Amino acid sequence: MFIGREKEQHKLLQALESDHSEFVAVYGRRRVGKTFLIRQTYSEKIVFQHTGLVVGNTRRQLREFCQSLADAGFDGTCTAADWHEAFHLLARFLSTCRAGKKVVFLDELPWMDTPRSEFVSALDHFWNSWASARSDIILVVCGSATSWIIEKIIKNYGGLHNRITRSLQLMPFTLQECETYANAKGLHWNRLQILECYMAMGGIPHYWSFLEKGESLAQALDRLFFAETGELHNEFNALYASLFRQPAAYLEIVTALSEKRCGIPKKELVQSVKLSENGRLTQILESLEHCGFIRYYQAIGKKVKDGLYQLIDPFTLFYFRFMKDGKLQGENAWLNILNSSKYRVWTGLAFEQVCLLHLLQMKKALGISGVNTRSSSWNHPGKGEDNGVQIDLLIERADQIINLCEMKYSKSDFIVTKEYERELLQKMELFMHHVMPRQAIHLTLVTTYGLKENLHSSVFQSVITLDDLFAAL
Repeated sequence: MFIGREKEQHKLLQALESDHSEFVAVYGRRRVGKTFLIRQTYSEKIVFQHTGLVVGNTRRQLREFCQSLADAGFDGTCTAADWHEAFHLLARFLSTCRAGKKVVFLDELPWMDTPRSEFVSALDHFWNSWASARSDIILVVCGSATSWIIEKIIKNYGGLHNRITRSLQLMPFTLQECETYANAKGLHWNRLQILECYMAMGGIPHYWSFLEKGESLAQALDRLFFAETGELHNEFNALYASLFRQPAAYLEIVTALSEKRCGIPKKELVQSVKLSENGRLTQILESLEHCGFIRYYQAIGKKVKDGLYQLIDPFTLFYFRFMKDGKLQGENAWLNILNSSKYRVWTGLAFEQVCLLHLLQMKKALGISGVNTRSSSWNHPGKGEDNGVQIDLLIERADQIINLCEMKYSKSDFIVTKEYERELLQKMELFMHHVMPRQAIHLTLVTTYGLKENLHSSVFQSVITLDDLFAAL
């Protein structure tokens, strides 16, 4: 099934209409659907495709590349002593292909770049000396090792500097795209069930492909996550190992961030993971951010250097909360905690993360899609009798309004009690006192089914519901 990706597909199809050769880089995390998108979009236009070996030295990588050439129809002896010879053979093959646009698809490119193989140098020479001089080649490179793609291809400062004509980062599905996928699979789940599934596995299409018709959500999570043979039981380690060549440092960072719900500043992170605050750490953080595992955001009223790094990937957060210690496993593991406090705490926190991943939908619901905004947070630690306050989301708007967002998971209409109204007013008063914003403050409720009207509900100026989060953009 080909679900969503209209904008991404349009960008790829534009390359077919170009009057010159195109060098296209597609990147994104494991299982997000990069290969599927490229093959579905270009289909019969692909004249050569090859996938690097996840484990293989240079000699084996070259042998498999030559085999792909032979499978594509290369007529002649197909052996190569190095990558320069291999790309020379590819150029010879492409010269004999039919007229018109020809797509060359190199998948999992980082795996081909084995130590001392000079792979990037050969790719650089192939593009600059041959392909770019023509008008009929579309070279599409792809890989899950996002940091490698960005560093060696997109931000290359050698021969490939500024040679990429189009780059495309493939992001996870939104709630709306997951709903379309679930309906196409015949799951017949309501939006609350789809939301909870998203809270566990995020919007990774491959994970959703494991869901089976006739199962409840609880049954699916038990089978996929907690059964020893479950498709996602061992996915966590495979995920980070596929994305990063030296995953240990990345895992240290996400482990440290998993213990701080609202995120931590860089200096505190350095102390937690015992890494030097240098270019290597910055590169790791940027890679995690590019993959959508973490976000960097500014706390309102703080200097730029005081920004926070926060873990926001639903699948990773689910792993640390329920799977890392191995205590929750076996038949009906998930079914047995559905009425527990641990489950209730998780739904509240996970719902907040899903909201943060759907800020564009929230802006649309507020009618400010075209307004410049900045999302931030605010924390007041409190002293003495002054209780601490945490505001997880503030939307600062160019039209002089700040939406102070309260994100509440509920299985029915949310009810504002007298005590909660007092808490909200105290929170807003503290915020006004310490930050002294010049903008007007609008309390905004983000919840599932809406707000039950009573004597206290008018404290909110606006309400965003689950239907708003499922909106198409």
